[in-house]
Amino acid sequence: MPALVSGGLAAIVAVAVLATTASGASVEERLAACLACHGPDGRSVIPETPSLGGQPSFFVVAQLFLFREGRRNSPLMNELAKTLTNDDLRAFAERISKLPSPPPPGPPDPAIFARGRALAGGRPCPVCHNPDFSGREQMPRLANQREDYLLKAMREYQSGARIGYGGTMLDELKGLSDADLHDLAHFFAHLPGP
Repeated sequence: MPALVSGGLAAIVAVAVLATTASGASVEERLAACLACHGPDGRSVIPETPSLGGQPSFFVVAQLFLFREGRRNSPLMNELAKTLTNDDLRAFAERISKLPSPPPPGPPDPAIFARGRALAGGRPCPVCHNPDFSGREQMPRLANQREDYLLKAMREYQSGARIGYGGTMLDELKGLSDADLHDLAHFFAHLPGP
């Protein structure tokens, strides 16, 4: 519960800061408001809020664009992104891509990790997201992302509530059970660090 309260407070602060500083504020000042929720070191501690550290620049631009255009549904992110220019998108993405990748959250459950590894290895996950799941171009880093966020994202892709690139994620997750999604999320979140 404390994380939810601090998450809600961080979101309110982020909206207030961005609303009052959108005109004339530096990218660093505006980015600080983003990192109030996503973690100042790129590692989120707020439930279902993604860590941004180590995400590829192109991916960040694409996601901010989707939020700005209302093609990804997150009322807070839609509101925050609606005033961003294309130059802002590129500047934010460049700085976010330089944040350190988050470390694993701790030791994995060996059985769940093994099931997740087998599921990921039997699908094209390492082709698009790289063999180490570090992400590339428009594909996000999955390694050491928050487990709860990964599960939420995969459920949204599977249900069609979240769009991917041409429906690719919907196709790739077809036929997987919710238990399978849990196993995959655990595997990606607990990958050994570089």
